[in-house]
Amino acid sequence: MATAYQQAQREGQDVVRTAILDTATHLLVTEGPGALTVRRIAGEAGCSTKVIYTLFGGKDGLVEALWLEGFARFERRLRATHPRSGALASPVADPRSGALADPPAGSLADPPGDSLAALRAGLDAYRDYALAEPDYYRVMFQGAVPGFNPGPEAVEAAGRSFDLLVHAVRACLEQGLLRGGTAREIADLLWMAIHGAVSLEITGFFAPPESARRYRALYAAVLAPFLLPPDLPDDDPAGVPGGEVRELSYEESVERTAS
Repeated sequence: MATAYQQAQREGQDVVRTAILDTATHLLVTEGPGALTVRRIAGEAGCSTKVIYTLFGGKDGLVEALWLEGFARFERRLRATHPRSGALASPVADPRSGALADPPAGSLADPPGDSLAALRAGLDAYRDYALAEPDYYRVMFQGAVPGFNPGPEAVEAAGRSFDLLVHAVRACLEQGLLRGGTAREIADLLWMAIHGAVSLEITGFFAPPESARRYRALYAAVLAPFLLPPDLPDDDPAGVPGGEVRELSYEESVERTAS
């Protein structure tokens, strides 16, 4: 039976690289940091240690590559939720070189659609990624490699992914769908909530489909204080100093945000 390395070798170096990273991530999460040695990874992947040194320069380079690969997959998943929205159509960085690739042709020229729907889709995509790639998620967000300090490129990759959430929230603010906070403040609150929820879920505390409903109810509750009433006329005094603002009820907020 062919090893993961042998199968990947038939498809090219990029696939070889991915196969080794997937093997390393699985070893790290299932057996702990002690299993993350070049020799052990090579043995599990079915390749020589020379291949790992050639591709990654050793263990430290491989750990950095795990971080970059995880965030590259994460970023692609988030962008795929609303590919025609200008907020999500900025260039994508290659996880190995850091070079920026152009977005799909025409995406920047297309006007954004329903920004609140795009934000919801992005929040759902966050959970989808964590469930699809739990090993990488643990490397990225749960300190699976003690003592690892990401380099500038890795920090930039993480920041770029969070910026997608900030941009999605900003689009809602600019369209008048949210108010009462900055894009960064609202994005921070959302991330705190959804990270906690998916961390519990991938650890086994909650199971679908109930976990999906609770996840959406959670981010709806976070957004509720910032939502504008859907029937607010242009001449309504909301947002004008001294004017009265009709707040959405909790039930209205959940229905509008999570439906």
